[in-house]
Amino acid sequence: MLKSTRHIKLGLFLVIDGLHEAAWRHPEATSGQGMAFRRYLDIVTTADRNFFDFVFLADSLGITSDNIPMISRSARTECYDPIVLLSALAPFTKGIGLVGTASTSYNDPYQVARRFASLDHLSDGRAAWNVVTSASRFEAQNLSSDDLPPHEARYRRAREFVSVVKGLWDSWDDNAFVRDKASGLYFEPSKMHVLGHRGEFFSVRGPLSIPRSPQGHPVIVQAGSSEDGQDLAAASAEVVFTAQQNLADARDFYAKLKARLQRYDRSEDELIIMPGIFPVIGRTQHEAENRFESLQSLLHPEVGIPFISRILGGVDLSGLTLDDRLPSVIDETNSSKSRQKLLVESASRESLTIGQMILRFAGARGHLQVVGTATTIADCIEEWISARAADGFNVMLPLLPGSMNEFNDLVIPELQRRGLLPSAIRAGTLRERLGLQRFPRSVPLLCRSSC
Repeated sequence: MLKSTRHIKLGLFLVIDGLHEAAWRHPEATSGQGMAFRRYLDIVTTADRNFFDFVFLADSLGITSDNIPMISRSARTECYDPIVLLSALAPFTKGIGLVGTASTSYNDPYQVARRFASLDHLSDGRAAWNVVTSASRFEAQNLSSDDLPPHEARYRRAREFVSVVKGLWDSWDDNAFVRDKASGLYFEPSKMHVLGHRGEFFSVRGPLSIPRSPQGHPVIVQAGSSEDGQDLAAASAEVVFTAQQNLADARDFYAKLKARLQRYDRSEDELIIMPGIFPVIGRTQHEAENRFESLQSLLHPEVGIPFISRILGGVDLSGLTLDDRLPSVIDETNSSKSRQKLLVESASRESLTIGQMILRFAGARGHLQVVGTATTIADCIEEWISARAADGFNVMLPLLPGSMNEFNDLVIPELQRRGLLPSAIRAGTLRERLGLQRFPRSVPLLCRSSC
């Protein structure tokens, strides 16, 4: 086998007990410690030592269901605010990037710009913002609204939101703060830039009350795969987290999104596409399958149908049984359109019952699922990279910390042997680790419209 000259990027999608819906029930899980900072620290520092480029914290502004029997059996009902947790982790980690989620629907640009610029300073240039528009009416109800705004309106707001944040990150030249005691000059006035933004959704004067961050701009990550989501990604994202279940669909998504960059005068190397991968690892195929089955067996019946309803975007499945199939016509969700489309198409193509859908999606949630040895998993990763279906993967481990140890001990060395990972951990800021350029200051002194 020829060694690759194309090094992949690796992210760790962090859910404290593991991604599988029943992970917290597993005998190896240390359940009941969802708010234990030491657990997060142990997992993230381990990833920091083992070729992960960043840790990724998803977030939702509330509990995303009112089905009490279901959520009472879910470990997803307790979690830290991402920016608080990542700020606490920053001084204990050396090189790993810190990706946190913040909604454009339920924040203001100035707040988000300040928080992530602060994290970039705290971490010496390792911050990234995962841009989401929110996908649950329960988030809206926690933020003084009855329901989510329409999908298109959320993305229109998001486009303006991101532009304003980037403008605020350009409030200062790199060397604006001279702090000259002799002259009494703290910053150079000519190197301060007032944004003066007035647009459809926001009026933001600026400047940001924090110096330009080590990366110029924190890295922008985005996860939407709908048409609106892809357009936002092509315009402003630098890393895209996507859900693709097979090589053909992944290649198609990769090619179309990379081509869309031309609309915004961007080159292909300015955007890194990282599908999620859910690896269940064993030293033998039999061992891997047994590990997966042990997790599947822990799924509680009351979680099943409401779980599928939730990840379909709130589709009403009441009155259906585990032996039924999805209705032939399903109303398009106002939530995550791309995820609903992926699940519905998978269920139709394979003629899955709802019971089979639960087993299929309780682990990977529509992402690439690979159950096998380190060789099997590395084969899949290498195939997707070689086929231009991915630039790397966001690794969604089924059970923590056990799956982390298996990935580090078995999969990482195999990826290195194939030349897919370097022999030494990449140093520098998150941008440098990802091969992205430091962001230049480019916003004009005064911007009266959407920048």
